[in-house]
Amino acid sequence: MVLRSPIHIIGGGLAGSEAAYQISKAGLSAVLYEMRPGRPTPAHKTDRLAELVCSNSLKSEAEHSAPWLLKQELRRLDSLLMRVAGTHRVPGGHALTVDRDLFSHEVSRAVAALPGIEIRREEVTQIPGDGIVIIASGPLTSDALAGDIARLTGSERLYFYDSISPIVSAESIAVPPAFHASRYGKSMSGTADYLNCPFGKEQYERFVDALLSASSYEPKIPEDATPFFEACLPVEELARRGPDTLRFGPMKPVGLTDPRTGRRPYAVVQLRQENLRAQSYNLVGFQNHMRFGEQERVLRLIPGLENAEFIRFGQMHRNTYINAPAVLNGALQVKHAPRVFFAGQISGVEGYVESIATGLIAGIHAAALARGEQPAALPRETALGSLCHYISGADPANYQPANITFDLLPVLDDEASRRFRHDKRARHAEVCRRAAARLEEYMAVHV
Repeated sequence: MVLRSPIHIIGGGLAGSEAAYQISKAGLSAVLYEMRPGRPTPAHKTDRLAELVCSNSLKSEAEHSAPWLLKQELRRLDSLLMRVAGTHRVPGGHALTVDRDLFSHEVSRAVAALPGIEIRREEVTQIPGDGIVIIASGPLTSDALAGDIARLTGSERLYFYDSISPIVSAESIAVPPAFHASRYGKSMSGTADYLNCPFGKEQYERFVDALLSASSYEPKIPEDATPFFEACLPVEELARRGPDTLRFGPMKPVGLTDPRTGRRPYAVVQLRQENLRAQSYNLVGFQNHMRFGEQERVLRLIPGLENAEFIRFGQMHRNTYINAPAVLNGALQVKHAPRVFFAGQISGVEGYVESIATGLIAGIHAAALARGEQPAALPRETALGSLCHYISGADPANYQPANITFDLLPVLDDEASRRFRHDKRARHAEVCRRAAARLEEYMAVHV
């Protein structure tokens, strides 16, 4: 049985525009709500759909990189926005960079011409009470709609300020000097849950000096200039409060013993393994506003991270997003209200292509639900499936937005892992080959 009432899509950004295309392609109707120009945002400059508000880069097109894999999967699933991006590409080295004006103009034109799609230029202040809904309202969701989202998801599951700690590759951490231990030997799991990077007094002082001299990013939008929450201060701001603030805060060494000396370190940086990010560690409490190049320089002064490979740098910015693993299932549906889907940055993804990806997935799954079918999650081995798996399956207590990286995808089997142990490029190529095969199997059944 096909649902005849239109699907509601809230937000005309990257995710909402892609969802509209997927729904139209399925022969269904939708109403796409975009509050601009009647209700502007501090970041957008036009009233066009899919406006790129920051960079014009859709990240790397280098073969067998994780961003390349995600884009290849989107192309295979006939993404409108990836097709438009290819048409309006401009020189950008290994990255897919676009003419942002032509890109948004073409997406706006294409979506307006889609059969079954109506664009309404009005602010949505409440989630529609019936029918299928895709919420793709973005990181600058209006206060009224954010309030209604909080009522749907639980107010404690809606975040308005995004503090992200850096993530490093596990294989790039030197052990020793880093050592496995939990404070006082206590752990919920019964194992040593943290990797600890110990400092001597001189090492600590040199690190704090570097932290204080590092340059930071300027706020991108006015809201970013608001004072930081005390619970998530940038490490450089903590360092300005006094030379010992960090070692009595996120770098406190209490309850830990350096196995090399048998004594407590002067200070310590704790690294927590990312539950669903294979072979990667989060620098606990190290959210910061430093420029990425400065982060690399300063954080490599941490003992054990001298040769660290950074999977993600720390960030702090204004961002509205839900605690997705507490709210969504793998099809991006609200668990207790499966007629409602989330897509784009409000679901807890970072990046343009990731927003397009979740819009495509929500559109496909919303169309399936409208046809009376059960949405089928994409295979875990694909970049799309792993992105959704992270959104819906990460630890809600430590959830942070993510972009696509290989550590989100499952590791290869034992035989392949041994074969490619010392050849990262070949290992990544094999992960991409596996992903392509699984996507073809999925499409043969569900698309």
